[in-house]
Amino acid sequence: MLNMNFASFLSLLIISLIVALVMHYAVRYRVLDGIDGLVAKWMTGWIGAWLGSPVLGHWFAGTKMGDIYIVPAFIGAFMGAFALAVMWKGAAKALQPRAFEVHETHKAA
Repeated sequence: MLNMNFASFLSLLIISLIVALVMHYAVRYRVLDGIDGLVAKWMTGWIGAWLGSPVLGHWFAGTKMGDIYIVPAFIGAFMGAFALAVMWKGAAKALQPRAFEVHETHKAA
């Protein structure tokens, strides 16, 4: 899988773009609102799609394009794009200042 041809690269690029668009605009699961969030999901989606077949397996040989199995590539791309958004949300929550709540108790006179 390290020696991929251009057709496989282009297939992964298209699959990850579709996933990034769905995650960013349809599901709206994001931390960065602009184009930078979409491009970041696209890049991590490509890595997830690239790892999809070797990690998840070779499913549905009829839907194979070049050396890319489509179903595991889509699942891997969704996992990559989702993991990126989860890590950003977790980091934002961890670095957020916390307000300490002080509750006053009133004594009966």
